[in-house]
Amino acid sequence: MNKRLIILGILILALSVVGKLLWTGLSKIKVDAFVPSAVIFLVDSSASNQAALAEQRKTLRQVCNLLDPEDHIKILRVSEDAYLIYEGTPFNNSGITKALDAFTAYDKDDYGTAYGVGLKKAFSHVLTMKKEGYNTAVVVFGDLENEGAVDKQVNWELLPENVKKVQEHAPELAMMFLYAHPEKLDMVKEKLTPVLGEKKLVLSPEQNSEKAIRQFLKALGR
Repeated sequence: MNKRLIILGILILALSVVGKLLWTGLSKIKVDAFVPSAVIFLVDSSASNQAALAEQRKTLRQVCNLLDPEDHIKILRVSEDAYLIYEGTPFNNSGITKALDAFTAYDKDDYGTAYGVGLKKAFSHVLTMKKEGYNTAVVVFGDLENEGAVDKQVNWELLPENVKKVQEHAPELAMMFLYAHPEKLDMVKEKLTPVLGEKKLVLSPEQNSEKAIRQFLKALGR
C-alpha cells in the first residue's frame, strides 16, 4: 500500500512539473495580432500606356485576390489628372471591373501622366487609412513616363523626402512599381531604396511580375 502511495505521489509530482513547464512555455508564445492592410493602387490609363493596360488590370485583380477580406483597397486612375475611381473590399470583382472599364478606357487626347498628383493623393490616403488602424502600401502600374503638364509629374528628387514624411506616421509603408522599363525601375530603386529598404520596395517589369507579387505579400507581412 505504501509503495503504491509513493508511486502515485511521484506521478502526481511529475505531472505537476510537466504541467508547469508546459504552461511556462505556452505563456511565452506570442501570437501576432492580424492587422489589415490598405493598398492604394495607381493605374496609368494614358495613351502611351494603353498597350500594357489590359495585362496590368489583370495583375491588379490578381493582387486583390491574394489579399484578405478585412483588407481595403483604393484605385486611382492616373492620366492627364489623377482621381479615385474605386474604394472598398478587394473581392468586389464586379465593382472593380466596372470602375476600370469606365475610367481607364482609351482616349487619344489623354496623353499626360500625372504621377506626381497620383502619388500625392495616394500618400494622403495612406495617412488616413493608418489612422483607421490599417497597415499601408502603394502599388503603381504604369510606364512611369513623365508626359504632359510638368507641375503634375513626379519630382524624383523630392519624392524620397516625401516618403520619409509619410513613414513618420506609417513606418510599415511598402511600395511596389510594376510594368515600367528596367531603366525607369533602376532609377526608382536608386531613389527609394535608401528610404524604404530592400524588403519594403518591390520593383519589376512585366516579365517578373509573378515573383514581385510574392515579394509584395511578404512586404505586407503575409
